[in-house]
Amino acid sequence: MISSSENKNHWENVYETKNPDQVSWTQEKPNTSLELIRSFGLGKEAKIIDIGGGDSNLVDYLIEEGYENITVLDISAKALEKAKERLGSSASKIKWIATDITAFEPIETYDIWHDRAAFHFLTTSEQVSKYISIAEKNITGFMILGTFSKKGPTKCSGLDIQQYDEISLSEKFETGFEKINCITEDHITPFGTTQNFVFCSFKKH
Repeated sequence: MISSSENKNHWENVYETKNPDQVSWTQEKPNTSLELIRSFGLGKEAKIIDIGGGDSNLVDYLIEEGYENITVLDISAKALEKAKERLGSSASKIKWIATDITAFEPIETYDIWHDRAAFHFLTTSEQVSKYISIAEKNITGFMILGTFSKKGPTKCSGLDIQQYDEISLSEKFETGFEKINCITEDHITPFGTTQNFVFCSFKKH
């Protein structure tokens, strides 16, 4: 298991040395995430946090759709810097948090917790239970989780990941959340390879 500081260094290096078209997780438009967020039917004042958001384009589209309370969390300060540069003056509308999710100590609760491809990097039971505990305490409404499926890759960015399917992902969160729906989806990477994801949406008990 790599330490938190090694993990941070790894991601700082990735975002320091690579452009969005050189990393597998880049999406031009994160349609599935946006559809799931809309499906909850919350107002534009809903508090949304994007876990492991890095320099993902999700925040751009949420701003465009008029959401007013957006937080982006990532272990890499460099990733957040890139996102801020891209957004220009709109970056001031967002709360930016540079921390490891397992060390996150929120000062507010969230109506929507979105995580595409961060949770699957937690490979020890201790990391997973910390994540679940933080999510249970600080989500008041809904959670979206997207991870590599059992048909997806076993590594990403040189690191081991934990694959999930609908059953194993739902079981992890069943004490605090009720599963709404799960789908699998093929993500085509910028280099034309296919990664199979499972996305589940949950409602807080």
